[in-house]
Amino acid sequence: MKTLFRIMLMIAIVGSGRALIGLNAQENEGVVKYTPDFRFTDGIYLNFDQVKMNSPIPKAKILTSTDYNDKDFFKNLMSGEKIYFYDGMGMRQEVEKSSIWGFSRNGVLYVQIQGNFNRITFIGNICHFVADVTSYDNRYYNSPYGFYDPYYSPYYSPYYSPYYYPYSYSYNRYSPYGNYYSPYRQNPGRNELRQYLIDFDSGKILEYDIENTELLLMRDSELHEEYVRLPNKKKKDLMFVYIRKFNEKNPLYLPSNQAF
Repeated sequence: MKTLFRIMLMIAIVGSGRALIGLNAQENEGVVKYTPDFRFTDGIYLNFDQVKMNSPIPKAKILTSTDYNDKDFFKNLMSGEKIYFYDGMGMRQEVEKSSIWGFSRNGVLYVQIQGNFNRITFIGNICHFVADVTSYDNRYYNSPYGFYDPYYSPYYSPYYSPYYYPYSYSYNRYSPYGNYYSPYRQNPGRNELRQYLIDFDSGKILEYDIENTELLLMRDSELHEEYVRLPNKKKKDLMFVYIRKFNEKNPLYLPSNQAF
């Protein structure tokens, strides 16, 4: 499945190469070259298309009891499960918080990963950010015995009890074996910092690794060829260097801040 995804992404990258070259040729009216001074329009971005257009749901159209100038506006807004706002027709809408792409606060983008919103610190046609994620190991159910659990027995399961008697209400209510517990069958997961890339053309969020770096560099044949010739150790060490080179040679163009 992962290989198929990479193939599909590679096809999309090759197909979008011409569009990238066209954007680099000149700045169109209302479109500016991205620099660190660029500020995204504050608001919630329902999807990545809104990010590319720099056109979120503005704070003024969001229904909330928090003052729009409150420094904790987005923190309070994201504390609920749903977000309410008025659309372009003035109709009241609602979305699940878990379904939105992210938001912009003070001109800075935050993307949602596993319910947390993470600041995108490096922006270009290839973006980079770090997210705090929870990972799980489902292979062995956290058991040192692999798939075998020494605590498990069909006689101790909640579906069977030696005390059960179908014609007696008193014995049906309680069994000392009814609540089966094993310390090895829990899988709480662990928190870790993980690096990601965003392909600004497609909006795809990718793991920060050599394979994905090679894929994204394919839009620049010269840089791609230079990178793939490196030894694997150098590839790993220079991933970010080549991403920065790519963004410098192929700058990102965005609509300037919208007025609402």
